[in-house]
Order: sequence, then C-alpha cells, then structure tokens
Amino acid sequence: MPHLRTELRTWHSMMRLMAHPSGRVLFWSIAALFAGALLRAYCIRHYPQLQGDPQLYAEVIRNWMTHGIYGFTQEVGVRPTLIRLPGYPIFLGTCFRLFGMDNLQAALWVQVAVDLLTCGLLALLARRFAGDRSAITALWLAALCPFLAEFTAAGLTETLTLFSTVLAFWALQQWLDAPQWRWVAVLGAALAYAILLRPDQGLLAAAVLPAMLLGRGFRLPQMKGTIIPVAVCAVLAVLPLVPWTVRNYRVFHVLQPLAPRYANDPGEPNPYGFQRWYRTWAIDYASTEDIYWDYDGDAMDFATLPARAFDSPEQYQETAAVFALYNETKRNSPEVDARFAAIARQRVQSHPLRYYVLLPVARLGNMLLRPRIDWLPGPLQWWRWSESSSLQFSRALFLGALNLALMVFAAVGAWRLRVRAGLRPILLAMLTYGVLRCALLLTVDNSEPRYTVEFIPLWIVLAAVALTKPQSMKPSEA
Repeated sequence: MPHLRTELRTWHSMMRLMAHPSGRVLFWSIAALFAGALLRAYCIRHYPQLQGDPQLYAEVIRNWMTHGIYGFTQEVGVRPTLIRLPGYPIFLGTCFRLFGMDNLQAALWVQVAVDLLTCGLLALLARRFAGDRSAITALWLAALCPFLAEFTAAGLTETLTLFSTVLAFWALQQWLDAPQWRWVAVLGAALAYAILLRPDQGLLAAAVLPAMLLGRGFRLPQMKGTIIPVAVCAVLAVLPLVPWTVRNYRVFHVLQPLAPRYANDPGEPNPYGFQRWYRTWAIDYASTEDIYWDYDGDAMDFATLPARAFDSPEQYQETAAVFALYNETKRNSPEVDARFAAIARQRVQSHPLRYYVLLPVARLGNMLLRPRIDWLPGPLQWWRWSESSSLQFSRALFLGALNLALMVFAAVGAWRLRVRAGLRPILLAMLTYGVLRCALLLTVDNSEPRYTVEFIPLWIVLAAVALTKPQSMKPSEA
C-alpha cells in the first residue's frame, strides 16, 4: 500500500505539471524530439548514404590527419586538392578523433544530435514569431520532416549547413530584439561555418548582414551604433577563409578563397563543351544521375536522352556519334568536348530563349517541387507506371504533396507576419536569402533537389505561424 500511494502521488504530480502551460510545452517538446530521434535512427538504419562524396570527404581528412596533406591518395602519394572547403572534413576529423578513424557511422549519429538542435532553434524562432503553440507546431513539423531527417543519414554537408543557417537567423532575431555583443559573436560564428561548409552560403551573409544593419532603424544615429557590430560580424564571417586562401596560394599559386564552381583543381581540364551541351536540354534530376555524373568515368546511355535533346534528325545522328566516340574510352577528350561544344553552339543559336530563360526556370522548378525521393529505393522517374510500383508511386505523391504544402503554408505565414513591424527585418532577411539562392540556382548545370533543402527550415517556421493563431509576445519573452 505505501508503494501504491507513492505511485499515485507521482502520477498526481505529473498531471498537475501537464495542467500547467509550461508543463504541456515541455511534455510535447520532449515527445517531438523523441519522435524525431526515432525517425532519424530509422533513416540511418535503412537508408545510409556513405558512398561517393562521403568517402571523398573522409579520404581528404584522413590524409590531412595522417600525412599532413589536405588531398587525395594516388599511386605516387597524396595529391593536394582545393575542390572541397574544409568545414565538413574538419567535422569528420573531430568525429574520427573521438570515435575512431573512418567511423562514418558515428558521424551520422552526431548529425542526428545536430539536427535535433536545429529543430529546437526553429521552435524558438517560431515562438518569437507567434508564441508557444507555433513553437510546438514548428518543433513537430521539423522533427518529423523526412526532408531534414534523410540528410542525417548521409555523410554530406547538408545537416550542418541547415544548423548554421537556422542558428544565423535565430541569432539575428536575438540581435534585433536586444543588440548585444554575444549575438554578434554567435551570428559571426554561424556565418563563418556556413561558408566553410558550402561556398554558396556566402548568400546567407549577404541576406543577414544588411538586415542586421538596417533592422534597428533607418535613421543615421541608430545606424551609427550598428555599423561597428555589423563590421565585426562580417570580419568574423570571412576570417576562417584567410588561412584557407593562403594555403591555396602557397600550394597552387592561385587566389581561391572558396571552392571552384566545377570542382576541378588548378591545371585539371574541365569539359566546358559537354556542360554547355547538357544545359541545352537538361531539366530533371534523372538526367543528372544518368548523364551528368556518368561523364568522364562511366558509360553514358544514349537511350536515356529525352526528345528535347535534339532539334533535327541531323543533330540526333551527330549526338549519337559523339556518345559512341565517348563510350569507347569513357573519358573526356578534347575531340569529344569540342563536338559537344559544336552541338551546344548550334542549339543555343537556334533557341536562345530556351537556353537562357526557359530551361533554367524549369530546372529551378524541378529542384523546388520534386518529391525528394532520391534517397529512397525506386526509379528516379517515379511517374512512369511501368517502372514504379504502386507503393513507390504513392510515396512519391505523398512526399511531393508534403513539399508543396510546406511551400504554400510558408507563403501564408510570411503574409501574416508582414504586418508585424518588429518581425519585418528577419522576414525580409529570409525572403532575401530565398531570392538570392534561387537566382544562383538558375545558373547551375545539374538539377539536384538537395540544393533547395536550405529553404525547408524556413518553410517550416513560417508554416508553423500559418497553422497557429498568433500570440502577442514581448521581445524579452523570446
């Protein structure tokens, strides 16, 4: 009986805690993070992605740790490289030190912890925007979002990039609410690591720093007190690139503060002709997998080309001949690249609007709207009934609908927040980041949905605002 009374008292205390608003928030927060951890564990168990780029990152940091050379292993030794920024290799190196060399699996579990921190920051940001209900909604959306969870099972930069991005926006809002030097330091560190992970994250700084400068007011006296903190934050953001730039100049005698666009080291040939030809017809991710990534190393299947890759029977025959020539060696050569360049020149001259406007917009639309099933088993062209099972087709439709719903509700949330003066700078920074990133993606050759995953945390926090009734909050409550 005493034991029963103790259990009843414990249960009664739990019920009293749940009856209090803060107790409910704590309970649902813990439940969401637990569910998110289970989803990410499922992804690591069933869909780990440790081949390709993950092995490349691991090789680079392994050589740096064991030979003191940031590069790739070759028959004659280790060759230095600059095609990958050191942000993610440094993360892997830290994991290797703690959990054993080449233990990529342990790095994935660390990414789970980082991603759950990202979910928590999104909840805090949503709370600042619209109160506790919005925070809980954002936390559940982020924790159960498959588009975030999938990248914790991949040895790629995305999970850490998303964390740095969300941390930057959260620190920006903290600065706008209470301009203190600690938020300058946090924001500068977030921007710096984001850039060390991916060169395109310089766009994040381009969106955040102006909002930091102008968010406190447009009057000159207000801006004067902000200029120095913004300048310090900018210096912190680029400071880690200084030793990287110096190293690249000493090793390669080139001024390269970021990774090169086409991921080629100085002196390495780049197939510009093939890439320009590819841009004259490519739209979807299936073409990236079937053609773009196979070039210069694997055979390319001419039958996978869509009809839009040819403007005439003569062009069809010439393209088939170039494919046959390439497949003899499966390597890029000056002759093959020149013939691809000639076909590309002809197609661009015939249809400049298609090349410069229609196809870039189509590739961007594909990256934004694709169901994001590339990490799951099944055909990339999921809409083809003869190649997809009913499960694969239904799964793709569901994930595509989920992706579209996040975009729609995010737009509603942004529209709702536009009327709140205290949130306009952060909202403007988010929209600026989105516009700048879309503009950059209009210039890429290969359509990959992962290039737009940086939008998803922002969609989640804005969608949470749309799905809950706003509550008035003071900045001090954030």
